[in-house]
Amino acid sequence: MPDETAPTNTTTAPTESGSPASALRALGCGCWGLVVLFVGAVLVLIVLFASASSGSANLPRVAPEDMASRAFQRSQEAYGVLGFERSVKPGVEKVGVSTENTFSSGFCYDGGLLGLDDKTVDGAYRMSHSWALDRVPASRAVPGIRRLHRHLEDDGWEVTSYREGGKGKDWELFVQRDGGDERMSFTWFPDREYFMGDATVPCAYDPAWKDGDIGPAGDRQVPPRLRALRA
Repeated sequence: MPDETAPTNTTTAPTESGSPASALRALGCGCWGLVVLFVGAVLVLIVLFASASSGSANLPRVAPEDMASRAFQRSQEAYGVLGFERSVKPGVEKVGVSTENTFSSGFCYDGGLLGLDDKTVDGAYRMSHSWALDRVPASRAVPGIRRLHRHLEDDGWEVTSYREGGKGKDWELFVQRDGGDERMSFTWFPDREYFMGDATVPCAYDPAWKDGDIGPAGDRQVPPRLRALRA
């Protein structure tokens, strides 16, 4: 008779990785991962909402006349470095032609949650001082703007644009600090010997602002005379 052998069982025991318990553990880890991601997303949204709501509230409460004075002092210092000796009275008779010495106030904007909004902030304003001088020859404008360029760099301003004109091209100098919250610009037009300057200071809240007021605040400021700085 042929030898009788016991039948061989070829079925292997299930491994640990394929067991139901292992599957449940894997599912649990996946759920916890989703929970962590969800909580992280919620925290990010909370931070964004908090920063958006506090952005405008962080503006300093400063009277418009004080911010106007700050802008004027920026212009006055630059005017002295440029070496101009004429006194410029307040006001302007003809923009782009006559002398100018004026203040202007602009709106401040809230970018919202994602920085995509364009809403004005009630009671907030940004003050600027503009000045201009006619009959400025190259002999005074060229060395003056070069001297001012060096002076502002040494004083910690970031020069965002500087162009020395040639063959009738305009001369330009643009500077900023504090991420652009404070900035100045200077342009000389050689074809008509006209020099323009502007100083803009950061946004602030008007402490005297009341609900119902029409902005921007500080739009009635009048500057003093722009004068040469004597050594």
